[in-house]
Amino acid sequence: ADGGGSLSEHGLLDLVLVAEEMGRLVSPGPLVPVSVVAAALSRSGTAEQRAAVLPGLVAGDAVAAWCGTATIDADIDGDTIVLAGTVAPVEAGAQAQHLLVGVRTADGLSQVLVPADAAGVTITPLGNLDLVRRFAEVRFDAVRLPRSAVVGALGAAADDVEHQLQIACVLQCAETVGILDRVFEMTLEYLGDRYSFGRPLSSYQALKHRVADDKMVLEACQATATAAARAVAAGAENAAELVSVAKRWIGPEATELIQDCVQLHGGIGVTWEHDLHLYLRRATVNRATYGTPEWHAERLATQLLGAAS
Repeated sequence: ADGGGSLSEHGLLDLVLVAEEMGRLVSPGPLVPVSVVAAALSRSGTAEQRAAVLPGLVAGDAVAAWCGTATIDADIDGDTIVLAGTVAPVEAGAQAQHLLVGVRTADGLSQVLVPADAAGVTITPLGNLDLVRRFAEVRFDAVRLPRSAVVGALGAAADDVEHQLQIACVLQCAETVGILDRVFEMTLEYLGDRYSFGRPLSSYQALKHRVADDKMVLEACQATATAAARAVAAGAENAAELVSVAKRWIGPEATELIQDCVQLHGGIGVTWEHDLHLYLRRATVNRATYGTPEWHAERLATQLLGAAS
């Protein structure tokens, strides 16, 4: 109805395939924030908000950034909502025309759609380990917006923010799995091509054991990411739990697997000329954003202990 579409009954699962391919190529582009904002507006936005933002996102003519689960202060002044605070890091913040921001009001958690060029908005690009992905700090100094900028009901955004976090994590985990798949693939190719003492490296038993261990990790990451994606797409009751399991497991295991593949490449693996460092950079940034493994472990423990009680 808003100009989008999907190949299956679950658009998120179709998008997961795109995320995996972007990981395999360490592609630039704000796939996660644009997708999260589009999903948020499709789920809770007004007809006017959807008409103003979604066509540009679908066509690729506009960029939207999600300020994540962080919130800033907001006051209601008649028909105006006033924002104050700073959020960082925001992916694609400096490239975005629209910002989706979580705010705290007397009514509770709300979300506001903010034009990036609104008076009082200051966006400062940040340095980044990933060479092609962009992050920024966004500061709001008494930014005044009409109440029509609120996405969904005032004070009722908790469920929407949770759903958006799940979408972001699912896409990010899928991208990381794509990274691992390609890194493992190129490592196998190298071990078959590189000879030492007249034999290919792939013929050495000690290296075979390491490759077998890495393959097990890769399969576990793929399975965990898939389970989380299917749960979120289907709206399963345990979706939040499986998302945190995926983030907690995949982040550390991914960086360890890539580091091992760097070692298996020998000297060439630690040079700028080889692509391995690009994949390691992306996986490291993914590990730290949308909740660290430690944060998701705490979240998972809270969920499980709450369910037990």
